[in-house]
Amino acid sequence: MSFDVAIVGGSFAGLSAALQLARARRRVAVFDTGLRRNRFAAASHGFLAQDGRPPGEIAAQAREQLLRYPTVQWIDAAVSGIAGEADAFEVQAGGRTWLARRIVLATGVSDGLPAIPGLQERWGRHVFHCPYCHGYELGQGRIGVIAVGPVSLHQALLLPEWGRVTFLLNGAFQPGEDDLRELSARGVAVEAAPILAIEGEARVVLEGGRVEDFAGLFVASRTEPASPVAQQMGCALDESPLGRCVRTGPMKDTSVPGVFACGDLARAAGNVALAVGDGAMAGAAVHRSLMFGLG
Repeated sequence: MSFDVAIVGGSFAGLSAALQLARARRRVAVFDTGLRRNRFAAASHGFLAQDGRPPGEIAAQAREQLLRYPTVQWIDAAVSGIAGEADAFEVQAGGRTWLARRIVLATGVSDGLPAIPGLQERWGRHVFHCPYCHGYELGQGRIGVIAVGPVSLHQALLLPEWGRVTFLLNGAFQPGEDDLRELSARGVAVEAAPILAIEGEARVVLEGGRVEDFAGLFVASRTEPASPVAQQMGCALDESPLGRCVRTGPMKDTSVPGVFACGDLARAAGNVALAVGDGAMAGAAVHRSLMFGLG
């Protein structure tokens, strides 16, 4: 089948891009596997009119509204590869080939976490990466920041807005004298003992058997594109302190003509609100390129 636009990824950015194109009466195919980045979180915060709502419910309602447009087709399949060029892309998914004039990559990213027993199981529920998304609900209680490198210093200095912070170095970062002065000025305690495990909700077991209880833990995950499609197509990537993302211009165009990217895949950091805005920009930009051409 042939479409004006193939959107790879049906989470918040992909849904938003598709909506702009559907409202322009363009033929759109959305390819999705259902694995949203925030699927581990019980509630989404900081998104106007949806604050505190389960993210799965927001995505499900958005999909329902999108599919009311007759030019949209939803395809429950992972995209295994994309060949061709602008106006003649071939999308491989589910053992079939789909044709599209433009591509929007909205695959999101995967989060790499430190290898601490019990950490992965609590990701999105008691261990977080974004204080704006999850800090308020901790009720100004004790917060632990697990270091993964220099980027964690910023996180430790930021989080006292939301509670009493302990910076757990875990052998991943050694603050300098200036860093220690900044941490002290912000009221941040520093703990050098290695972490053996995370137990309970947010209980940190330290080397030697000492235990510290927290209302929640924060750690800076290392992000990578959740799908290899962008790299396979030759899209340029940027390296940020938090990981790799697809390089885009102001109109969400990538280095490959006819290919656009949005959401967490195309940002150093993000949340639901930013993903939706990013997708809206990408959808409008793709529509303009279909009318007026690339370049």
